[in-house]
Amino acid sequence: MRGGSRVPFGRTLAVAVSVFLVSLVGAGATANASGTQTSRHGCECATPSIDRLQQWLASGEGTTVPATGSLLVRERGGYAAKVDFLNAEWHVIVVWLGNRFEAQADLSKSAGFWMTYSATDDLYVQLRPASHWSGGDKWLTKVPSTGGKLVKRFFSFAPSAWTTLPELGEPSYSFASALTEARGLVFVGKTPNRLDFRGLAIDRYRPPCL
Repeated sequence: MRGGSRVPFGRTLAVAVSVFLVSLVGAGATANASGTQTSRHGCECATPSIDRLQQWLASGEGTTVPATGSLLVRERGGYAAKVDFLNAEWHVIVVWLGNRFEAQADLSKSAGFWMTYSATDDLYVQLRPASHWSGGDKWLTKVPSTGGKLVKRFFSFAPSAWTTLPELGEPSYSFASALTEARGLVFVGKTPNRLDFRGLAIDRYRPPCL
């Protein structure tokens, strides 16, 4: 090529592919997801876990199947957390971020989390801090229905992405403070729903296996 240097085609192709892959990642991104269980944090725990999160629990609040206990079931070489919400009432399921109730995590440096899931109706996820665990008056963000299809979606920890519901009450603490002492993610919904969780990878946080 006159007046310039030759750039190997292989190198040009590699750069183009890298730029394309980076463009796929961003806040609010959604993608179709396979049923295969993979962990972005390395190996799973010795006991059932999803992205090293071992405690996926039905709280007994609202009519659910299962009614209480672990939601984890074997699924394609890994595990899934499955639960059905029944009736028009509030339902509550809990994920302990440190795999035990007494534990908490500082997520103030985290951008958010990627979640692979399916849902037949909308619901919400609350970020519950250790100091204000009980009650419905929590910061929350909407988890959109997927129409029963398995998708992968990013949920940002930007304060503007989190809100409150008048029916549940307004928290007396800031969302920023909740991030510094996060005990769990609590999924709540008031309508019948069929939920299937396959991944929940939190940016800059690696849950400790118990």
